[in-house]
Amino acid sequence: MKSSMVPSLAAIENWPVPTAAAAVVRADGTVAGSHGPTGHRFPLASVTKPLAAYAVLVAYEEGAIDLDEPAGPEGATVRHLLAHTSGLAFDENRVQAAPGARRIYSNTGFEVLGDLVAKATDIPFADYLHQAVLEPLGMTSTSLDGSPAKDAVSTVDDLVRFAAEVQAPRLLDARTVLDAMTVTYPGLTGILPGYGHQRPNDWGLGFEIRGAKAPHWTGTTSSPRTFGHFGQSGTFLWIDPDARAACVALTDRAFGPWAIEAWTPFTDAVLADLRR
Repeated sequence: MKSSMVPSLAAIENWPVPTAAAAVVRADGTVAGSHGPTGHRFPLASVTKPLAAYAVLVAYEEGAIDLDEPAGPEGATVRHLLAHTSGLAFDENRVQAAPGARRIYSNTGFEVLGDLVAKATDIPFADYLHQAVLEPLGMTSTSLDGSPAKDAVSTVDDLVRFAAEVQAPRLLDARTVLDAMTVTYPGLTGILPGYGHQRPNDWGLGFEIRGAKAPHWTGTTSSPRTFGHFGQSGTFLWIDPDARAACVALTDRAFGPWAIEAWTPFTDAVLADLRR
């Protein structure tokens, strides 16, 4: 499926990947353009996290959990876990810092969140995600087949539905989404996987925030308010409130130098198309 509204999407044809698909969705929910097999299911890797975070925020609004209740290491809360400031290590249940002291990107933290929601709702987290987020948005090709940190599989078509929801929320109060896209615990330093040490390493609730980070996987012309996530499976989703649009790109080649080289000029070209 192709669209001339955002001709720069066709650049994915030149990426050194077996399969790629991409789309742009505006804040009003209209698809400005798409390219490639948008119904093809790709492993999302860490693009799973925004979906999981959205389900956690639904559980919060339903009263099943509270953002400031204890969770994870001693002194940490749900909010710390969502913002990667609980002190938990990247991929093991080990504490590396006091809660709120550093931004330590943690898959383990999201697994703790999944267990917490499952216990609070008496529903396995994959089922809760399905009932709370995927089903209401019509994301019929998306499933969570393991860790809430990294094991979802989805399509560009489905993630366009999610990106439209985040830009004009129906499942959550708009104020909750504003919190999720606002820097939580400002000023913390940390490592952005693949892009090195960032001062500060801004993060919201389940969404990474671009801020003034350089280098970065979004564009040089992306607004500082841009937020989203990328995955080690060669996937990304960004939402730029200033551009009033979001972009999804999914591939089946692991993140590496090719992505660092390709993604930034791609995003700049997409933003240029949107400004025309």
